[in-house]
Amino acid sequence: MRIQLANDHAAGDLRAALLAWLNKNGHEVVDHGTPDGTSVDYPDHAHPLAEAVHTDGDFGILICGSANGVAMTANKHQDVRAAIAWRPDIARLARQHNDANVLCLPARYIAISDALDCVSEFLNTPFEGGRHGRRVEKIACS
Repeated sequence: MRIQLANDHAAGDLRAALLAWLNKNGHEVVDHGTPDGTSVDYPDHAHPLAEAVHTDGDFGILICGSANGVAMTANKHQDVRAAIAWRPDIARLARQHNDANVLCLPARYIAISDALDCVSEFLNTPFEGGRHGRRVEKIACS
């Protein structure tokens, strides 16, 4: 599976762990993030990821300090449903019930092991459809 990945300066250690985990598990990673702790503006990394998810239909993973900024930015893009998760069950429900295609992780508030569990749940959980499909169709404003 091809995964779009982006992060800001708050997510260096988590980014490195995710890159290693994704590569180890056979995923192709398109990296839009920053490799070091130099301060950056998170929208400069979240917008290209969201555009790629919209255009290519890939899944995305965004990481910043709280995950709020990257989630807000990504959700401005058509057909992107970015969800913040800090526990695996929240990541699973984002996929099952909301057909989320971008997982947003709060680097300052999540252990690396928990983040990896969230990513695993997110990538391995199908959308249930049914009544949830009807609800997801009502999310977009245009």
